[in-house]
Amino acid sequence: MFEKLTLIGIGLIGSSIARAVRLKDLAKTIAITTRKSETLEEARALGLGDIYTLDAAEAVEGADLVILCTPVGVYAEVMGQIRDRLKPGAILSDVGSVKGHVMKVIEPLLPAGVHFIPGHPLAGTEHSGPAAGFADLFVNRWCVLTPKKDVDPVAVDRLVSFWGALGSNVECMDAAHHDMVLAITSHVPHLIAYNIVGTVADLEADTQSEVIKFSASGFRDFTRIAASDPVMWRDVFLTNREAVLEMLGRFLEDLSRLQRMVRVGDGPGMQELFTRTRAVRRSIITAGQETAAVDFGRPHGQPEVVAPPEDVPAFAVREHGGGEDA
Repeated sequence: MFEKLTLIGIGLIGSSIARAVRLKDLAKTIAITTRKSETLEEARALGLGDIYTLDAAEAVEGADLVILCTPVGVYAEVMGQIRDRLKPGAILSDVGSVKGHVMKVIEPLLPAGVHFIPGHPLAGTEHSGPAAGFADLFVNRWCVLTPKKDVDPVAVDRLVSFWGALGSNVECMDAAHHDMVLAITSHVPHLIAYNIVGTVADLEADTQSEVIKFSASGFRDFTRIAASDPVMWRDVFLTNREAVLEMLGRFLEDLSRLQRMVRVGDGPGMQELFTRTRAVRRSIITAGQETAAVDFGRPHGQPEVVAPPEDVPAFAVREHGGGEDA
């Protein structure tokens, strides 16, 4: 589908794209660039690409598809490095979880003749790094594209076909609408998870150990979400703050109503609410975005426990199979 694909950043999403592109033979050449030499060498050892370089400008030379797979907070810096080397007719896209901010940052730096089509694959796990990727990550998952109306429709069709070939269901929408929808489906849930797990981290040592020992699925799943890439999620909340704050405000209002039901013993009110929320879960299963299996569709095999990084609490046990949309 493309002569040369350049991936700027090679973490979970970038490496998964590289594996899927290689598996399905979607590009003749895959160029990989990243800021850290150790990450680049890891990608080389895994055989993820054909060209490996720390020079982003060199990596995009002659590429007809360039995908930014870095945290959104460094997009402006990256564009400053590559803008003069992007060839006319090339498609520039990204995988960031926020789209309005991305368009605001990149469009002023976009060279003439380059087709900018922001993207967001709603797929991921709590793991990160080149080794965390896998070719099936995008299969039957949504990928949202947010092109402006004046973008070349042929370029949009090419990118839609590309993500479709990776296994994704593709939908185009307005960037502001994307950011509002993702604020409630992904961003606020992550914010809540980070806060709940942080509360446990602040408990006394003996209480914390008991919480960890007797963790049921509810808290355990919060720890999985809260183990997600801290740099990426910091940038998400900084760059989508308006939508996040609006949805967080609605959540807090609803939480206050539930708090009052508990305080006054309003059993019928709680049952009515829980019945409605149960229906939402069933509709997600019906839509094919989850399975009806217990433990949120994750396998019951022995989880692989890895040493958490220094900035993740030790009780944030990471499991295979239960990826949280990023």
